[in-house]
Amino acid sequence: MSTLGDDEVGLILDWVDDPYARKSLSLVCKQWLRVEGLTRLSIRVLDLDSFRGFIPRFPNLVTFECSRRITDDDLRFLAQTCPKIEALNLNLKPPRENSDEFDQPCDDVGDDGLCALAIGCRKLSKVLLRRRKNIGDVGVVSLINLASTLTNLDLGWCNLITDQALAAIGEASSITILNLERCSLITDGGLTSLATMALSRSLKKLVLAECDQITDNGVSLLQQMYCLEELNMAECGPKITDIGGVAIATIQTLKRLNFSWLINVSDPTLFALAENCQKLVAVDFTGCELITGAGIRAFSNHTCLETLVFPSCYNIGVHDLENVVLGCRSLRCVVLDKRLKTWLTPMMQEYISIFCSLYWR
Repeated sequence: MSTLGDDEVGLILDWVDDPYARKSLSLVCKQWLRVEGLTRLSIRVLDLDSFRGFIPRFPNLVTFECSRRITDDDLRFLAQTCPKIEALNLNLKPPRENSDEFDQPCDDVGDDGLCALAIGCRKLSKVLLRRRKNIGDVGVVSLINLASTLTNLDLGWCNLITDQALAAIGEASSITILNLERCSLITDGGLTSLATMALSRSLKKLVLAECDQITDNGVSLLQQMYCLEELNMAECGPKITDIGGVAIATIQTLKRLNFSWLINVSDPTLFALAENCQKLVAVDFTGCELITGAGIRAFSNHTCLETLVFPSCYNIGVHDLENVVLGCRSLRCVVLDKRLKTWLTPMMQEYISIFCSLYWR
């Protein structure tokens, strides 16, 4: 083995993707340990106590993942040590049930760490920061200004994010995926930035679930996003009505739509979606109690719809279900309210199952 040069060892390691196998190979000798570190492109860190001791061995990392608490100083050190990082996944693990873990003050990463990362790692294309509650506008603005190749940004549950951050995000022309779930300070002003600036020409997936300060006024502007394929507005509150729903239906590129628990969305929105959004593959109307059988039947002639979800919609009957299943030949999956099951005979269930799968919720 001692006759092999670094290049030859590197070529051997390039064929090994399994992290456990690479770890075993790194134990062959000091040379293999060093070359394995130099050729490692991704790492998932579970123990931050020894973080600064081992991370310098991997200067060429492209992907870094850590779901534990990490400090600003740790992120600053990472940026200095691994400047080639392109994908950063810092999504924090959700708390255990009945845990108050996230309510306690902690030395978790915030704007300073994100700014340092943006300065040190100029090739960032994917940044996932879900549940990092110390992340605010300053860090996001710095990231947007410095990461010109950013395509995927997840700020879900970062509840310090305001319209100021969205104004900067709106100027980004490379982002295709944006998650703002439960960013509860966002208003129509922020949506205006997203819908009227450069982002509107690149964004393909937008998550606004539980952003309950937005209204029809802001949502109606989203119709200017001509490339949008996936939109999640679940639980955005009672200020979203058919006015916003019908406006969304003018986005003809939509493929996946989640309107669950929008209690003021009703049949006019479904009529518009069925007529205008011919590329729709999946729609979720869970908890939209104003929807009736007429709205569901509007999808009977749709040619692309594969998944239709409408549990907790109590104005839909067996004949409406039969009509849409037999009429929409592309349909593969229907999720129904379990109360409707008592009205479907076993024979009817078996017959419908010939055309698509039924699930009860």
